[in-house]
Amino acid sequence: MTRKIVFYENHFIEFYQIQNDRVKSKIQYVFELIKQVEKVPEKFLKHIEGTDGLFEVRVEYQSNIFRIFCCFDEGRLVVLFNGFQKKTQKTPKKEIQRAEKLMKAYFQSKK
Repeated sequence: MTRKIVFYENHFIEFYQIQNDRVKSKIQYVFELIKQVEKVPEKFLKHIEGTDGLFEVRVEYQSNIFRIFCCFDEGRLVVLFNGFQKKTQKTPKKEIQRAEKLMKAYFQSKK
C-alpha cells in the first residue's frame, strides 16, 4: 500500500524552498514514511481536532518543529497545503484557518 503525495498550488513548495538541506531531508524522510507505512505514528501525522479532515505532518529537526497541513482525498491521496515553523505549544489558529481555506479551495477546484 502506498499513498501518493500531491501538492496543491505552491504553498508547500514556497515553504520548503526556504528550509535548509537538513530540514528538507527530514521532511522528505517523513513523506516517505507517510507514503509507505499503513498506520503512520501520530508523532508524524496527526488529525487536527475541531477540523473536518485536516491533518498536520509533523517534522522535528534538532529543536525546531515544523508543521505541514494536509488532507486525504480518495483514500490514499495526501494533499499538502501550507507549512510553517512552530514557535509555541499550540498550533496558531490563523495557520489552521489558512489550511482549511486551502482545503476547501482544493475540493472546489476538483468539481
